[in-house]
Order: sequence, then structure tokens, then C-alpha cells
Amino acid sequence: MILGTKARYAVMAMVELAGREQGKPITLAELATSQEITVPYLEQIFSKLKQSGIVKSVRGPGGGYVLSRPATEITISEIVDASEEAIKMTRCDNHVNHGCMGGGTRCATHDLWEGLGKQITQYLSSISLSDVQQRKLTFKTPLENAAVTNH
Repeated sequence: MILGTKARYAVMAMVELAGREQGKPITLAELATSQEITVPYLEQIFSKLKQSGIVKSVRGPGGGYVLSRPATEITISEIVDASEEAIKMTRCDNHVNHGCMGGGTRCATHDLWEGLGKQITQYLSSISLSDVQQRKLTFKTPLENAAVTNH
């Protein structure tokens, strides 16, 4: 599974927005330059973020975008969801109760991929925008944890 560019760019831009002075708007042109993303692409992304209530726009001179609530209250999964890119590991449609194989049966690996998608969603739901902006991610894989305890 590869997370789409809209979701990744949305998170990148939101992390930068969270790192700016509280309540001081940033323009999409500024974000585009610093994140190396085109303004039209950011316009699409921020339109969805605004519709989802994650950001607010400020009009007029010195206008731009600000967070609608503190970065500690915005999860990465909210941003990914707002960008309308589902975290989906199976080939089946989420809204259909049928399997991914011909005749509507599930393939042998369906539950494996579905479980992985749920784990990814749970992980992203546990991380706030503030955590990423402040680089407070301490997730270690089981192998990394084993290496720490064996030394």
C-alpha cells in the first residue's frame, strides 16, 4: 500500500502550518514554495481540509490559512481522511460485503490485508499533528525493541 500524494502532501503542509506562529495565517504560495508543491494542488487539498473543518481561511491582506483548533487536537488520520484518500489494503470496495474474487468470495489473504489497513488507521489516529511537528514519534518496531533490550 502506498499512501497517495494528496494525503502525504496534506500532512506535510499541515505540519508546517502547525509549526507557524499560532493564529498567524500562511498563504498557499508560501506553503507551496517551502514544501515544493504546486499552488493549484495545494488549493485542492486545502479546499478539502477547510470543508472538513481542520483549517480556516483568513481573507484580506495578511490572509491565508490557520488551524481551526490546536494541533494537539488534530490527528493525522483526520488529515488523511479529509484528503479523501482511503487507507485500503484489499481490492474489495469498503462499502460492498462481497469478496475480491470472482463470484464474490474473499481471497485467502483478504483478512490479512484488511487487518493491516485497520492497524495503519489506528496508528495514524494515535498521532496528533503536534506530535509530528514536534518530532515526538517514538514508535519502534518489535525488532528495534528487541535490539534495545538485548544490549
